[in-house]
Amino acid sequence: MPLLLQYTEIENEELSLEAWKKEAYRLFASKISNPEARFPCIPATQAFALGHLRYGFVPNPRHESAGRKLTELIAEYGKSSHSFGDYTSLVVFFESEEKIRDVLEYEEVFWDLLSQVSCLDSTPWPKDIPEDPEQAMWEFCYDDERYFVYCATPAHTSRQSRSFPYFMLAMTPRWVLNQWKAHPQKAAAIAPRIRARLAAYDAAPAHPELKLYGSQGNLEYKQYFLRDDDSSPTGCPFHRAIQKEQAEK
Repeated sequence: MPLLLQYTEIENEELSLEAWKKEAYRLFASKISNPEARFPCIPATQAFALGHLRYGFVPNPRHESAGRKLTELIAEYGKSSHSFGDYTSLVVFFESEEKIRDVLEYEEVFWDLLSQVSCLDSTPWPKDIPEDPEQAMWEFCYDDERYFVYCATPAHTSRQSRSFPYFMLAMTPRWVLNQWKAHPQKAAAIAPRIRARLAAYDAAPAHPELKLYGSQGNLEYKQYFLRDDDSSPTGCPFHRAIQKEQAEK
């Protein structure tokens, strides 16, 4: 079975997927295509409708193989992402982990996974991207590809836009996001619609860290994992350099 799956493959009854994988995809499809409770991210809904998304499945996020499996998915996706469509993203579902109960625990797991992935990256960090997450132009990179990373968890309640029955990541290449910036009138027209949808979708106001990449005062990592309230980490929990040093010893 391939690492990355298209929606047609997941929906194929002949494909012997485990029950939890089929359920995770079914719940995702229902959430992102709901015509009444419209998911706020319009580009994501378009990507789903057009079949540009690719899906992967990983053992529970605390399993010893989770970091390696996630790395394999990202590596495979990055090799072919330009052929998947203009709105493509990699959507990763993790098997349930009942011992993780609150948002802060999921936040810790999230950053640990990204740190593990970065530790396994044999490609040097891109020279045009700062290695310090406290810089406005920093973003997560793997194999010389830049990504915006979105996380949803079962523990989120107020921010339904970040809530999902399974721990889930969505990784969007920077080149996809740059295509929106290349059409400023279109982007300017969609932005207020996204904000309006977000206000209707979530019980909490838009998180204060939702800002434009590279803008003054923006730190990209604070948008990857939004807490259920308005708080955010005082420092980035991403420990690429530390894990690299440990791996080399």
